[in-house]
Amino acid sequence: MGTQITRLTRLAAAGLSAVLLFATAACAATSPAETEPDNKTSVPAPTGPINVVASLNQWGSLAAELGGDDVEVTSIVNSTNVDAHDFEPKTSDVAKLSKAQIIVANGAGYDSWATKSMTKTTNIVSAASVMGAMEGDNPHLWFSKDARSSMATAITDAYVKALPSKKQAFQKRLKAWQADEKSLETWASEFTRSHSDLTYAATEPVVYYLMADLGFKNQTPKGYTQSTASGGEPAPADLQSFQKLIEDKGVDVLVNNTQEASDATNMITGAAGRADVPVVDVSEQMPKDTDTLNAWINQLINTIIDAVDPSYGCEDATDGNANSDDSSADGAATDDANAQDSKASTGSSTEPRYIRQCKAATSSDSSQDSAKADASNGDSGDASGNDQTDSGK
Repeated sequence: MGTQITRLTRLAAAGLSAVLLFATAACAATSPAETEPDNKTSVPAPTGPINVVASLNQWGSLAAELGGDDVEVTSIVNSTNVDAHDFEPKTSDVAKLSKAQIIVANGAGYDSWATKSMTKTTNIVSAASVMGAMEGDNPHLWFSKDARSSMATAITDAYVKALPSKKQAFQKRLKAWQADEKSLETWASEFTRSHSDLTYAATEPVVYYLMADLGFKNQTPKGYTQSTASGGEPAPADLQSFQKLIEDKGVDVLVNNTQEASDATNMITGAAGRADVPVVDVSEQMPKDTDTLNAWINQLINTIIDAVDPSYGCEDATDGNANSDDSSADGAATDDANAQDSKASTGSSTEPRYIRQCKAATSSDSSQDSAKADASNGDSGDASGNDQTDSGK
């Protein structure tokens, strides 16, 4: 009898457990929100501005132009008084790099210090990586039109990834930059097509890419180029070959890197002065008198053209300036109004325009003004007084 009661008790307990289990399952099926924990957490969308640190001011200026108000750009090397090849970052520079969301670097061994302090979350945009350049290659990539265009796209892609909500704004700035770059390349190519046999030599191979883009042939003695590229002193024989090349006027222009002055470069530039070979001074870092990378490139191209063919593209400009003396104030006001209307239609009042800037026209204007002043001083009577009054206006 006792055994039967025990079995009945166990069966009753098992039945009760089954009922409770079924009821629990039913509740779970009908009310999942009450039984399943919510492990999903909302991730806030990133907000700007993006913290960008550039190793060099030339790439930093491009990063700032493409980013606008949506980025804060700091350039570590930002002076022509600094030799980037031997630059050693300060503790404050390392701190800035370690906190950057995006680092814009040159690469190819030129600024290896820039990427040593980057964290796992830092995105790096490197010109050398974009172009497939390696250490030992010419590192002055910002002078290459292909590198500038590729970097503009790569920087914009990095911005979109860091701040997706501003994608449209970033792409709009890139499109505007590409239009300006195209205008720069177009007028430079027009010069190249009409000047196919120009040659140059350089105290440093700093603007190698720019001169290649302009169609110049490099005549610098190879031994000299190899020694300077490796940071060594040129052999006496290479230096003599270079000096003779200049004295014989074997090149159309000499390019001199002002940031790498030495006894050898002074000897070569001195020979150019005596031989009446034009010298174009350049720096590796972007000078303070230019606001953007392409404005600097535009300035350099104009300087190079002035050295080899100062009248190129300036004939019409000279005529236009000469005729402008006869224009009325009303005409000038109309031109100003049209310019304002044009700016209003584009939505920008500071849109850069990369064009031929003629020194020949400026010199012509100065000569004309001087001639007018001399003529007025030489006249007498009422005519002299009238001329002086007009000159005062």
